[in-house]
Amino acid sequence: MVGLPGAGKTTRAEALARTHRALRLTPDEWMIPLFDGTQPDGKRDLLEGLLIRVALETLRLGTSVVLDFGLWSHDERSALRWLAATAGATCPIIYLPVSADVQRARIAHRQATAPHTTFPISDTEVTYGRDLFEAPDPTELHGGPPIPDPPPGWPGLTVVSVLLVGIAAAAGCPGRQ
Repeated sequence: MVGLPGAGKTTRAEALARTHRALRLTPDEWMIPLFDGTQPDGKRDLLEGLLIRVALETLRLGTSVVLDFGLWSHDERSALRWLAATAGATCPIIYLPVSADVQRARIAHRQATAPHTTFPISDTEVTYGRDLFEAPDPTELHGGPPIPDPPPGWPGLTVVSVLLVGIAAAAGCPGRQ
């Protein structure tokens, strides 16, 4: 799922998981109970890396997975496509665009009606996130461009998973530090 907070990713991910009998992995659903409703520095990146590892193991067992992460950068999405391919799976990108006004309204509604399911997001964070977000282009939405293999001597999948969580932090995504 690709999109900003309030785009409808979790609602869509839940429907996809039901339809395709897939494992759905949503970081907030783990962060809130594990860290008592807080977002401690670096823990989201660590958790997302572990969820990616679970996703890859699940794909290798033949079960579909829906990652409900947001996937704000092209590099992050490319890395996940490559990882999925190493597990013998495809990684279709489902992009849910949202206007700024609708996004703010949905975030406010969610915070007012179900605060236990989400983290507060300030207007400043919404603006900052919108500035950082890299929407997928038509080529990416249709499965390309091809992802090249890593350079010779690349240390392996475990390191790729660890590096992937650093992509979000390097992109400066709010709530992902």
